[in-house]
Amino acid sequence: MPLLTIHHKTEYRYTHNVAFGEHRVMLRPRDSHDLRVLSSELEIAPKPASLRWIHDVFGNSVAIATFEERADRLSIVSTATIEHSPAEEFALTADDPAYFYPFVYDDEEFPDLVQFITPQYGDPNGELSAWARKFLDAEGATPTFNILSGITHGIRNEFTYRKRHEHGTQHPLDTLQTGSGTCRDFALFMIEALRRLGIAARFVSGYIFIPGDRAHGYVGGGNTHAWVQVYLPSAGWIEFDPTNGIIGTRDLIRVAVARDPRQAIPLHGTYLGSADAFVGMDVSINVVSASEDAGV
Repeated sequence: MPLLTIHHKTEYRYTHNVAFGEHRVMLRPRDSHDLRVLSSELEIAPKPASLRWIHDVFGNSVAIATFEERADRLSIVSTATIEHSPAEEFALTADDPAYFYPFVYDDEEFPDLVQFITPQYGDPNGELSAWARKFLDAEGATPTFNILSGITHGIRNEFTYRKRHEHGTQHPLDTLQTGSGTCRDFALFMIEALRRLGIAARFVSGYIFIPGDRAHGYVGGGNTHAWVQVYLPSAGWIEFDPTNGIIGTRDLIRVAVARDPRQAIPLHGTYLGSADAFVGMDVSINVVSASEDAGV
């Protein structure tokens, strides 16, 4: 059970003192049977007038800070140490109801999955649907694992990862047409492709642990990372990272799950002042083994 420490610092800089509106902070790792938070600390300067924690509609931990003090900098530092116990890559047996596609969700679960099955973005000419359906066997039923693995590695092999400085996530059709995007873009693209096959999928925001030797060739480190969860009868929610071709939770540290990327923004807030008062934002993220962190 590896112990990992996540350091995440964000600093906003302004030309002069400004007032701050409410800020929502979604950086605390999400406790589960495969991820246990041993310690978590949130430091904010200037010190908030109030700081309270809530669970959002998906059960994610969100800190809400309000301010009275003005300043020319706002610093938010999250430090967490976790115990990570990733499961082995999942495997379906012929007895599993979702072994072959198409499969049917249980009547009791379906009402809770509808929001994750229904496409959220337009596909007027069926381009996204056509791309998704190319992973189906032309004749007969297709093993579900082959579809999920094929799409995961298909995105990794066919698309080019690039950092994009624009805010938000691009439309899935833009990702398809340009053949490039960020991890958030790839995750949304995979989610929308799966939803067009009637498979429940949702967005995951978190961090990726890149071993010191970088032997895995991962991309997406140094920033928050994004990937996909797919719900299968009897198997539950399973992780797929199309950016790095990861199946399962190996090296993935879950922070938030959501129906849409806009619901899993790590930091969101406002300031009161002129538009030209904002100078810039600096983000520093480091995920290391706890033993390495203690040595430092």
